[in-house]
Amino acid sequence: MAAAENSLASRLYRGEAGLNIVGRRKMWFTVAAVLVVIALGSVIFNRFSLGIEFAGGNSFQVPTSVGTMADAEATADRALSAADAHVVTAQQVGGPGGEFYELRTTQLDAEQAEAVRHAMAEQFGIDPAQISANRVSEAWGSQVTSRALLGLVIFLALVTTYLAFRFEWKMAVAALFALVMNLILTAGVYSIVGFEVTPSTIIGFLTILGFALYDVVVVFDKVQENTRGITANNNQTYGEAANLAVNQSLMRSLNTSVVALLPVGGILFIGAGLLGAGTLKDLGLVLFVGMAMAFLTSILLATPLLVVLKNREPRILAHNKRVEARRGTVGETPATGKIADAPSDEQEDEEEPEPVESGALAGAAAPKAGARPAGKRSVGARGGRPRGGNRPGGGKRR
Repeated sequence: MAAAENSLASRLYRGEAGLNIVGRRKMWFTVAAVLVVIALGSVIFNRFSLGIEFAGGNSFQVPTSVGTMADAEATADRALSAADAHVVTAQQVGGPGGEFYELRTTQLDAEQAEAVRHAMAEQFGIDPAQISANRVSEAWGSQVTSRALLGLVIFLALVTTYLAFRFEWKMAVAALFALVMNLILTAGVYSIVGFEVTPSTIIGFLTILGFALYDVVVVFDKVQENTRGITANNNQTYGEAANLAVNQSLMRSLNTSVVALLPVGGILFIGAGLLGAGTLKDLGLVLFVGMAMAFLTSILLATPLLVVLKNREPRILAHNKRVEARRGTVGETPATGKIADAPSDEQEDEEEPEPVESGALAGAAAPKAGARPAGKRSVGARGGRPRGGNRPGGGKRR
């Protein structure tokens, strides 16, 4: 039972794990910088795989009765070779008229699209009327992108205003930093994997911003609670109080993230991976990666950056110096913020020993055997003899 209570999971649940997250902020910032460089490098050089909604193109819907999706894609490529085009993506989708393969190709004009449709019908051995063709212009994708960026700017402005009034502007800066890092890292993973960027992807990016904000607010609320009036207490620095808040809210953030990631993981790995629902993979990937990044950035980046900003305040800087000076005097352990060899100020006042009379001091030698007990002498006694000159035995002097 004792071993179970002292396990890492139990200590995490009670907020007593003592993980030094804020103290290792340089390591987290270094790892984040390296990941940002990799993500930006992939976005710049590898770029995104844009769907036809953003890059423009044509789509052909072919009934699944023609064979497997791989056979349909290969046959479509042969028909498209005459128009110097190729299939970009292929996925199986369902509709009111039944299931069909949606083959998205590079951009074709109206005459080329009609010629390709008849060529595909001939090679598939079906009627051309069973193949539907659509053309999508990149102008529609540009409108979606501009509106998404406008929504992103409005969201960030509202978040900054809320956090500045709810907490303080330094917390707003740290939260925005975590949100931006979340977007960059998620975009980098999306670029590396090579999934198509579709309108569902944009919706997923806007969705993870709300989840990331929730994680940051949960942690910052506990930080504000632990650091309220901290300058009146010389037992903890601001960084240690913030680190304690991270430990206390870590299990709550972890539980929330796991519960949110389970259904999203089902969409991504089961729906898109095992069942082949290709329309779900772009949304599932951005949600899964974004939610996981939101948990990590809120714990490892937002609070450590807040501590860096707060430690530059003269009031907090002076408080931290007082705490360190006090530790040098009383032997306080900096890792936990607890006093190792000296009681607190309240304990010192309560445990101060009462003054004692001379002769009863601690450490005095014990009286010898047969000696008289210490006490007041009889009134008028001299030389230790009783009054009246009587001897101890009661006889009179002759």
